[in-house]
Amino acid sequence: MSLSRRGLLAATGAVGALAAAGPANASPHESPEPPEAHAPGPADPASSSAAGRTGRRRVRTGFDRLAAAGYAPLAGQRVGVVTNPSGITSDVRHIVDVMHADERVDLVAVFGPEHGFRGTAQAGGSEGRYDDPATGLPVYDTYRLSGQKLADVFTAAGVDTIVFDIQDVGARFYTYIWTLYDCMRSAVLAGKRIVVLDRPNPVTGRSASGPMLDRAFASFVGLEPIPQTHGLTVAELALLFNGEFLRERPVELETVWMSGWRRSDFFDGTGLPWVPPSPNMPTPDTALVYPGTCLFEATNLSEGRGTTRPFELLGAKGLDGRWAGAANALELPGVRFREAYFTPTFSKFRGETVGGVQLHVHDREEFDPVRTGIGLLVTAKRTWSGFAWWPDTGWIDKLTGSTRVRTMIDAGAGPDEITAVWRAELAAFRSVRRRYLHYR
Repeated sequence: MSLSRRGLLAATGAVGALAAAGPANASPHESPEPPEAHAPGPADPASSSAAGRTGRRRVRTGFDRLAAAGYAPLAGQRVGVVTNPSGITSDVRHIVDVMHADERVDLVAVFGPEHGFRGTAQAGGSEGRYDDPATGLPVYDTYRLSGQKLADVFTAAGVDTIVFDIQDVGARFYTYIWTLYDCMRSAVLAGKRIVVLDRPNPVTGRSASGPMLDRAFASFVGLEPIPQTHGLTVAELALLFNGEFLRERPVELETVWMSGWRRSDFFDGTGLPWVPPSPNMPTPDTALVYPGTCLFEATNLSEGRGTTRPFELLGAKGLDGRWAGAANALELPGVRFREAYFTPTFSKFRGETVGGVQLHVHDREEFDPVRTGIGLLVTAKRTWSGFAWWPDTGWIDKLTGSTRVRTMIDAGAGPDEITAVWRAELAAFRSVRRRYLHYR
């Protein structure tokens, strides 16, 4: 008997347990299920077996659970997938390859975000429209599309349901969460539904921190008022978006939750493989510092692009060991700073040797990336006369969500004074955020 490639891959299946999908239109004021229902326990065989082998609990992603349930939420639907290289199974197969090979799924299109479906484009780029060589599926470029233009792409692709599955890193200015938001808004216009497959927040989901976005500074690095670190998974964010920002025209939304994940988990506690979700996010360690050191994109210092440790190495020509000394004198919790010299291979200072610091996080439980980023900006300006906002003040205001950080640093304020100004608004957001927490 002959067996096609499609049938062979379908027979191997994707790993996981039964899918647990949230309600299509969950109330904005409550979690779809009690959070304690999703804590791993000794009855979870995947959890206990992984712990026995590696000391790590095994987390099943939304996709793995969807596949194990026979793709029931996608039955009878023409499906399009918004994903990138991070959309993989627990055994590192790409979900597009798995679904395309499975006759239970009518997969008809792929939608690529920033960096593209295959992840080949650098920051601010995408891959354009093409047919995927591996599957023959049409790949549509959705980067910077929103509203009716994006709705028209969904209509042209002939999909009924749009599946979202991308690894997030927990920061407001990481653009994939706004791709999700734009897809939700445009799906309403096109009469489509959204299914979000959940993945871990790699830096834990314990709390939100940092300044809130002022809508006057909305851009693709922040479209709605959430803080610099949101402390949510992408499926929890989808519920928040629907309940808070799309309340008048919510999308038909279904969420497929993980099993085995807890809010206190860092990525290395999940047992899942890490695939860089963007070219300059090589490791979970990068994600840990990124919410603070990404702010250096808006200065004339290198944020470490073009090195093997982006966002952990920072520097510029003219900087020396005085910066590391000043940063260490702040005694920021959980982190130390080493005087460092490096030569970026692309981006700022390409091919030039620059001086600066390397962050060494020695206690990630205590480390506060936003406070650390503010402290580094303050000390860089104080110790280097060449410090400047780059390419203009508008970029730092978009990243931080208002003019406050920039103007306070320029006025000589310190980290304590700066981080105090968003305390009240952050507390208000945390109260709203609690309504959408699915995991404990």
